[in-house]
Amino acid sequence: MPQMIFVNLPVKDLEATKAFFGKLGFSCNPQFSDENAACLVISDTIFAMLLTEPRFKDFTKKEIADSTKSTEVILALSAESREKVDELVDAALASGGSPANEPIDYGHMYGRSFQDPNHHIWEVMWMDPAAVEGQQG
Repeated sequence: MPQMIFVNLPVKDLEATKAFFGKLGFSCNPQFSDENAACLVISDTIFAMLLTEPRFKDFTKKEIADSTKSTEVILALSAESREKVDELVDAALASGGSPANEPIDYGHMYGRSFQDPNHHIWEVMWMDPAAVEGQQG
C-alpha cells in the first residue's frame, strides 16, 4: 500500500467548509466522516481531515491557532498545468475563498494561493517537468 497523508485541519463550520471544497471539485469519504469530521479526498493518497474545533482539540493539548491572525501551516498542491492552477484558484475565490499571496511566475514554475473559509492557506503550483528533469542530471 502506498504511503498516505492525512492533514488534520480545525474548522469552525464543517458544513460550510465541505460545501466550499465541494465547489472546487473535491469530495468527502463518508466512511471517515461524521457530524464532527469530514475526510476531504484530494487524491488517492492525500486527504485533509476537516475537524470541528472541539473534535480537533481531542488530538492536542495546545491551543488551536487563530488562523485569522497567524499561519499554522501552508498546504501546497501540485497542478498538472498553469491552466489547472488558475482553474482551482479562480474556483476557490469565486466560492468564498480569499486571496493569500501574490501569484508567482518564474516561467518554469507558476503558482497562486488562496485562503479557505477557515483562513488556511493553500498554494497551487505547476512546475515544468522538463525543467525539473534537467535539474536532476
